[in-house]
Amino acid sequence: MITISIVSHGQSALVEQLLADLAKLDMSMITEVLVTLNIPETIVFKPGDYPYPVSVLRNTAAMGFGANHNAVFRQAKGEWFCVMNPDIRLPDNPFPILIEESERHSAGAIGPMVVTPGGMIEDSVRQFPVLTSLVAKLFGYGDGRYIFAAGDETFAANWVAGMFMLFRTGDFRAIDGFDEAFFLYYEDVDICARLWKSGRSVLVCPKARVIHNAQRSSRRNLRYMKWHALSLARYLYKHWGRLPRTTGQQME
Repeated sequence: MITISIVSHGQSALVEQLLADLAKLDMSMITEVLVTLNIPETIVFKPGDYPYPVSVLRNTAAMGFGANHNAVFRQAKGEWFCVMNPDIRLPDNPFPILIEESERHSAGAIGPMVVTPGGMIEDSVRQFPVLTSLVAKLFGYGDGRYIFAAGDETFAANWVAGMFMLFRTGDFRAIDGFDEAFFLYYEDVDICARLWKSGRSVLVCPKARVIHNAQRSSRRNLRYMKWHALSLARYLYKHWGRLPRTTGQQME
């Protein structure tokens, strides 16, 4: 049912842990897992050791987040397409309820509750950024995150972070996937905005849980900070004054 796309940036040790987590799930749900090596690396896992098909794709040149996942999607066989970071861990199987809730509400994309290794809920679900909210965030007056608790009912949100996103294959195809002009950052915000504009909803299911060991490279590396700033500028230019309506059509 599900094609899972994982992109590694020299992170095959993390990928190995994630593949082991996936091996504990209901294998009837996983059609294939495609691991893209975005930079040269020696993998520490053996693709044939898992109870589901694992394919390793090696890039000849590094590509952006969206371009990598779009390339995987073009050969995906599953009815569902899941984008997942290597540093995600799966203490439980999030897929049954995510698919159930997505089908019940006809969602274009759905995400689980994301927690830190210590159990704190991450800021992976937010309102669309606008100039006023960015200024407020700069001065410490909030970052637009949604406040919810583990086990809450599924709700509609402006956007969910790209560390874990589950799409219906037809919906991902209908909006042409990620905008590859975003090399890194804000491609998840952009695709959610385009889903909403196309009449599809974006949901969060707090009854599904994944763990994320965030790297936060943009806070320490000037190159990542530059990518972050450029992507923000592109996002604001693309959607300035044209944000979709996300209320009144949210939950059927």
